[in-house]
Amino acid sequence: MDAGLFGVLEKKVESLLDAYAALKQENARLGEENRQLLEERTGFKARIDAILKKLEGI
Repeated sequence: MDAGLFGVLEKKVESLLDAYAALKQENARLGEENRQLLEERTGFKARIDAILKKLEGI
Protein backbone atom coordinates (compact mmCIF):
# COMPACT_ATOMS: atom_id res chain seq x y z
CA MET A 1 0.00 0.00 0.00
CA ASP A 2 1.05 3.54 -0.59
CA ALA A 3 2.41 5.53 2.36
CA GLY A 4 0.20 8.45 1.30
CA LEU A 5 -2.89 6.31 1.79
CA PHE A 6 -1.80 5.52 5.34
CA GLY A 7 -1.36 9.24 5.95
CA VAL A 8 -4.85 9.98 4.68
CA LEU A 9 -6.28 7.14 6.77
CA GLU A 10 -4.43 8.36 9.85
CA LYS A 11 -5.79 11.90 9.40
CA LYS A 12 -9.32 10.58 8.99
CA VAL A 13 -9.01 8.44 12.13
CA GLU A 14 -7.65 11.42 14.08
CA SER A 15 -10.50 13.57 12.80
CA LEU A 16 -13.03 10.95 13.86
CA LEU A 17 -11.45 10.67 17.32
CA ASP A 18 -11.56 14.45 17.71
CA ALA A 19 -15.21 14.50 16.67
CA TYR A 20 -15.97 11.65 19.09
CA ALA A 21 -14.30 13.51 21.97
CA ALA A 22 -16.25 16.67 21.12
CA LEU A 23 -19.52 14.72 21.02
CA LYS A 24 -18.77 13.10 24.38
CA GLN A 25 -18.10 16.53 25.86
CA GLU A 26 -21.32 17.93 24.37
CA ASN A 27 -23.26 14.94 25.67
CA ALA A 28 -21.94 15.52 29.18
CA ARG A 29 -22.85 19.22 28.98
CA LEU A 30 -26.35 18.43 27.75
CA GLY A 31 -26.80 15.82 30.47
CA GLU A 32 -25.94 18.43 33.10
CA GLU A 33 -28.26 20.97 31.49
CA ASN A 34 -31.05 18.39 31.43
CA ARG A 35 -30.51 17.63 35.12
CA GLN A 36 -30.72 21.32 35.98
CA LEU A 37 -33.90 21.75 33.95
CA LEU A 38 -35.50 18.77 35.67
CA GLU A 39 -34.66 20.25 39.07
CA GLU A 40 -36.09 23.60 38.00
CA ARG A 41 -39.25 21.91 36.74
CA THR A 42 -39.64 20.09 40.05
CA GLY A 43 -39.33 23.39 41.91
CA PHE A 44 -41.93 25.06 39.69
CA LYS A 45 -44.28 22.14 40.13
CA ALA A 46 -43.99 22.36 43.91
CA ARG A 47 -44.67 26.10 43.84
CA ILE A 48 -47.68 25.67 41.54
CA ASP A 49 -49.07 22.90 43.74
CA ALA A 50 -48.72 25.15 46.80
CA ILE A 51 -50.55 27.99 45.02
CA LEU A 52 -53.33 25.64 43.93
CA LYS A 53 -53.79 24.38 47.50
CA LYS A 54 -54.09 27.97 48.71
CA LEU A 55 -56.68 28.67 46.02
CA GLU A 56 -58.65 25.58 47.04
CA GLY A 57 -58.91 27.03 50.54
CA ILE A 58 -60.59 30.20 49.28
